[in-house]
Amino acid sequence: MLNIIWPVFILISILYALFSGNIENLNDSIFESAKSSVELTITFFSTICLWTGIMKIAQKTKIIDYLSRILRPIINLLFPEYKDNEDVKQEISMNMIANILGLGNAATPLGLKVMKSMQKNNKNKKIVTNSMAMFIVINTASLQIIPTTVMAIRNSLNSENPTKIIIPVWFATISAFIAVIIVTKLFIMIDKRKGK
Repeated sequence: MLNIIWPVFILISILYALFSGNIENLNDSIFESAKSSVELTITFFSTICLWTGIMKIAQKTKIIDYLSRILRPIINLLFPEYKDNEDVKQEISMNMIANILGLGNAATPLGLKVMKSMQKNNKNKKIVTNSMAMFIVINTASLQIIPTTVMAIRNSLNSENPTKIIIPVWFATISAFIAVIIVTKLFIMIDKRKGK
């Protein structure tokens, strides 16, 4: 759908610029946007490299294992189907840790790996399991303690205090995290009752 919406927006913008006599402004904005995109990409790249490096160091020093142990009771509660599957639980915890550290780009491949592992255990391959649905909504809520990406964007736009966003991000993501868990658990209970 987006591959239709964006070209339509671009075409409308070009046509409007042509008919309103703003073609020079359009050209200027194209080059300015290209420059901003490259600068933002470099900022993101350096931030992602930093946090990926920190994650690798954390893995070597067993901090990830420690964090995984802290998350284990939560994971057991949210994903009861995988209480005895240590591999899937480890993958889920790695994804959650990446999200908590605000590493959305690192969390995405880890999330895909979790979904692939869950799909292997799924009896009906055409319908997502309750655990898969829970995992999707938790990733969408994206609980973050260190909002790395947002801070990188604010820094690239010359914010005076890029870290000022931390407390609002905590409030927003923790609220979203709790809300999606409650709603998803309610839907799972309703679904189980209907199944009976």
